Amino acid sequence: MALPLHHPPDDLLGRYRTARVQQALFDVRPGAGSGYDEFVDAAGDIRPGWQELAECVAGRGRPGLAQLSDVVRSLVDNDGITYVSVDGRGSVVGQAGPDGHEPAEPGPWHLDALPLVVSADEWNTLESGLLQRSRLLDAVLTDLYGPQLSITSGVLPAALLFAHPGYVRAARGIDIPGRHQLFLHGCDVSRVGDGGFRVNADWTQAPSGAGYALADRRVVAHAVPDLYERIGPRPASPWAQALRLALIDAAPESAEEPTVVVLSPGIHSETAFDQAYLAGVLGFPLVESADLVVRDGKLWMRSMGTLKRVDVVLRRVDADFVDPLDLRSDSRIGVAGLVEALRRGTVAVVNTLGSGILESPGLQRFLPELSEVLLGESPMLDTTPMYWGGNGTERSHLVAHLSSLLIRPVTGGRPIVGPALSAEQRRQLSACIEATPWQWVGQELPEFSSAPSIVSSGALSAANVGMRLFTVAQRGGYAPMIGGLGYVLAPGDVAYTLNTVAAKDVWVRAPERGTVERVSPVDLPAITPSPTRAVSSPRVLADMFWVGRYAERAEHMARLLTVTRERYHEFHYRRDMDGSECVPVLLTALGHQTGTDTGADGDDAELIATAQSTLWSLTADRHRPGSLAQSVERLGLLTRSVRDQMSNDTWMVLAAVERALLHPPASSSGRPADEPPDSQAEGEAFLTATASLTLAGMLALSGVAAESMIRDVSWTMMDIGKRIERGLNLTALLSATLTTARNPGAEQAITESTLVVCESAIIYRRRMLGKVSVSAVADLVLFDADNPRSLAYQLERLRTDLKALPGSSGSSRAERMVDEIGTRLRRLDPDDLEEIVNGRRAELAELLDGMHADLRELANVITATHLSLPGGMQHLWGKDERRLMP
Repeated sequence: MALPLHHPPDDLLGRYRTARVQQALFDVRPGAGSGYDEFVDAAGDIRPGWQELAECVAGRGRPGLAQLSDVVRSLVDNDGITYVSVDGRGSVVGQAGPDGHEPAEPGPWHLDALPLVVSADEWNTLESGLLQRSRLLDAVLTDLYGPQLSITSGVLPAALLFAHPGYVRAARGIDIPGRHQLFLHGCDVSRVGDGGFRVNADWTQAPSGAGYALADRRVVAHAVPDLYERIGPRPASPWAQALRLALIDAAPESAEEPTVVVLSPGIHSETAFDQAYLAGVLGFPLVESADLVVRDGKLWMRSMGTLKRVDVVLRRVDADFVDPLDLRSDSRIGVAGLVEALRRGTVAVVNTLGSGILESPGLQRFLPELSEVLLGESPMLDTTPMYWGGNGTERSHLVAHLSSLLIRPVTGGRPIVGPALSAEQRRQLSACIEATPWQWVGQELPEFSSAPSIVSSGALSAANVGMRLFTVAQRGGYAPMIGGLGYVLAPGDVAYTLNTVAAKDVWVRAPERGTVERVSPVDLPAITPSPTRAVSSPRVLADMFWVGRYAERAEHMARLLTVTRERYHEFHYRRDMDGSECVPVLLTALGHQTGTDTGADGDDAELIATAQSTLWSLTADRHRPGSLAQSVERLGLLTRSVRDQMSNDTWMVLAAVERALLHPPASSSGRPADEPPDSQAEGEAFLTATASLTLAGMLALSGVAAESMIRDVSWTMMDIGKRIERGLNLTALLSATLTTARNPGAEQAITESTLVVCESAIIYRRRMLGKVSVSAVADLVLFDADNPRSLAYQLERLRTDLKALPGSSGSSRAERMVDEIGTRLRRLDPDDLEEIVNGRRAELAELLDGMHADLRELANVITATHLSLPGGMQHLWGKDERRLMP
């Protein structure tokens, strides 16, 4: 899907050598409030580092750039890169929300196809300043939770420490192993008017964005491979290996083979993709609070009825929420007793719990002074100038310039954008500052440089940009990601709070001299074996179980909807034919499958009259139980919650189905995409296309699962869900279609339709040569163990899967149930199922109803025995120990 880099003829290239011509051609104008222009110099000439990109833009022209933008969007969708906005900000680089927001649907990740290019010399300056800043923040963090020299020396006012919510008193005295207490550091920087760099924010609580940065490099490198080859940016992926090794190194000394997990707030976190992708790159399990438990003063991960010791936790949950026992009692995403396990040194949590204090604006104001005290160095990277209200001179400046500052409360809360305030709001804010001056810090408005962008419908423009850079602690210092997460700022005043509209890949050019090892950006670092590779919690296994069920449900519904729609059109104007009776039968079968009403209590005329609206609803209405759209939507949510378990090819397949079914384009008449069209032809085209695409997608997912996934316990549980759901769908379908005797024409049509839905029509025709026989159908789809669609085959797979589960005894309740169902099936003779009593095949109906109920009970038993969390009281600290409260 990548577009080639087109080179215009030499004489044409000469016309694009100056940025003035470029701007005239594409109407590129600097963004509002921007100073330094990344693309052109003061004379209007393209900067040397951007020549290749300028030629790329010129060679494509407007149509080519629009096509490139479409390619990037398609690649983003195919990789399943999403962002969940829970507060309406829409920022693609916001920090993850910690605390059970209302569930929000994942939205598209907006990625600019044009990278942000940084020269080798500029990167050397940035890297040196970034590494020093990480060392400084580490020294400050160590001091604040240790000797507190910064306070006793009079440099940092004590109130600025204790009043900020990032200071966690319970974390005092807790150290993580190694030389550094600050493990991960995210730093937002932008370029100012003189060409230098300035820090706008530090992220130390639970820095987000590193996963997005790695995923963005993969997408952009695929979209513009020739441009990537020409510029040859330094790879960002080795940083992931440095992070992996650092996490292993952070384990307590007692851990021989450290087990590392990534703790996530859950699928509805704003940056859920970022967390899952990074966990997948690292090769560590992505866990939630339900997966972890403290026993005997240690942290454990639940795994199929047993517990696995956890040594290191990469925390993506805000500190206040990690332990409802010691910290916020209302947290539902924390682990009770985790703080005590930290005190005992049995587990390491990074970043350490108290690291959020480093994000305090009050602390940031005094970083230059703290650098001199703790490091004996002057900062290489300047922070945006700040003014603390507790200092008389600075307070006067703060109050006098409210309209041109960013005002930050030191006690927590969102910053206030001064230029956006009315005169009355400024007056009220001034009164608050005068009343409690020490609680306020004013910050000069951030400056941003401008760079080329094609975020808006592929149209070239100049946009304000910034970067988030990352470091991770090493034994000898800090290791930077070469590059980082670039971003395009939102227009208007919201840009001053780093509100963004799209991400940018940051390309750092290699030095001109010297040999640089070339590493493909799409090749992730090698992952060594992990002791957690065979561990799956009941939560993960439950999600995988339902992934199997919803995928099978969607496939079955797509087949049944397609056959029903075809029969409806075949007999719509020929209702006098015997075969037309199959239409209400199939519509009734849809009701049985979904558990919803599809007509007027068996009134065939009413069923047919409402058939079109029923078919539309069961296809596109995601709020209707059992509909195709609902199954696909829930499948998408489940797969994202276990992203680290799934193959990368999963997202390419699933994204195409979701786009067609859940996010179809609105009609030319302006009709919303989720409403039935007025035109019957348009509606029919939609139903045909979505059912076909969904069926193809589910078959592709089945192939991915069969050929690209490790056959571990997670895969086994997914296959169990698939087999149970296929058995349930089969028994419900046959019960609705074959248990009632009808005239020969109707029997013929119904039987053929049923076999098509069961994907067994071809082999049936070969065996029976057109003869209609319910006993032969039953023999093929119920008793034939060689037919992958038969009930007997599903039972055999279930028997194999249950035996493969850890701790299988061969006589568990679930295994006994499968044996009993199989034995009952083998005792029956297919010919006996043909017998009709009072117009009904009673023995067939009894068999199908019984099998259906047994399979439902089997699903309940598996859920209760393999997928439920243990209950009862357990010792947190040890049987004979009393916990000492801090």
